[in-house]
Amino acid sequence: MSNFVEKTKLFATDLLTNKLDPKFLYHNLRHTQRVVKNTKELLDFYKLNEKEEEQLLIASWLHDTGYTKGHENHEERGCAIAKSFLIDIGYEIENVKQVTDLIMATKRHYEPKNLLEKILRDADSSHFGNDTYLETTEHLREELALLGLANFNQSQWRNENIKMFESEQRFYTDYAQEHWQPVKDKNLKKLKKERKAEKEIAKKEGIKAKYKNESPDRGIQTLFRVTLKNHLTLSDIADTKANILLSVNAIIISVVLSNLIPKLDNPSNGYLIYPTVIFVCFSVISMILAVLATRPNVTSGQFSKEDVKNKKVNLLFFGNFHKMSLPDYEWAIQELVKDKEYIYTSLTKDLYFLGLVLNRKYNILRLTYTIFMIGIVASVIAFAVGFQYYGPVR
Repeated sequence: MSNFVEKTKLFATDLLTNKLDPKFLYHNLRHTQRVVKNTKELLDFYKLNEKEEEQLLIASWLHDTGYTKGHENHEERGCAIAKSFLIDIGYEIENVKQVTDLIMATKRHYEPKNLLEKILRDADSSHFGNDTYLETTEHLREELALLGLANFNQSQWRNENIKMFESEQRFYTDYAQEHWQPVKDKNLKKLKKERKAEKEIAKKEGIKAKYKNESPDRGIQTLFRVTLKNHLTLSDIADTKANILLSVNAIIISVVLSNLIPKLDNPSNGYLIYPTVIFVCFSVISMILAVLATRPNVTSGQFSKEDVKNKKVNLLFFGNFHKMSLPDYEWAIQELVKDKEYIYTSLTKDLYFLGLVLNRKYNILRLTYTIFMIGIVASVIAFAVGFQYYGPVR
């Protein structure tokens, strides 16, 4: 790398790091470094003379420095910055002219006139042929929004990108056409695939919305669905609470049986008998109630055709049909789905009886927790009284 290229690199890096508005999420130092990297890749292939390579690398480092003065006419401003800097470091005037011409060649819609201009334009737009294109172009979308230049949603931006691929952007060098164009084509296919998928989703959503508007029962269906889900969730909570009580009391009784009761045959521990009995009794009662709260009730599991015709049976609850034959149950379901009123009646009954079961569970659980709490308090008091008045003499 020549001394002029090295100085230019340091100058451009400092300028784009410290003087560039942070709103430039795309046209920043990272973009410039990518352009330089791809310029070198093209130079490795074309083997230009040393002076031409130097001019291209210097132009690559300086081509976007004009953004430090704003986005409008940034190429012209970049040329002014480049000219001032290069003259200061003693770069030859004719070479400065070549560098500024190359910077102007990066202007949008410009058609390159020679190989050097083609190389720089391809390096500047190399992201079109890169696997990270979608991520890179997203930075450009955000930059335009932050600068107040344009505000695209995802769908609009995708369409703009497809338009750019198909009608504007192209690679000029043979190397780029051979090595970068296939990835560019793949990126275009990906964009079109996403657009097609979005259209299909929009079409389905439109059908859904139409169905939703045309279906007067949708609100009723949602009501039953949410309410049934809430009932089942509350039932799970009740069962969990009962299992907690069962586990706690089982541990308490195990500890008492293994550690406390064997000590009661000693006369000096006689004061522990009544507190222990109270403790165990309350624990046993709590366990029994917890079991009762979760114990299922099994119904007859049969119904007649008359019950179905008279809409007296709820076909949605397994307890009403678990003893029936499959053909009889299939017939009953066919009768059910023919009658919308019967369906809603069955769902209403299901909700009602689920509510009764929940009421029973929670009433028993409330009683169980109350007894468990009283038992704990009473046991502690009994142990304290027994130890205070009847415990071993110290």
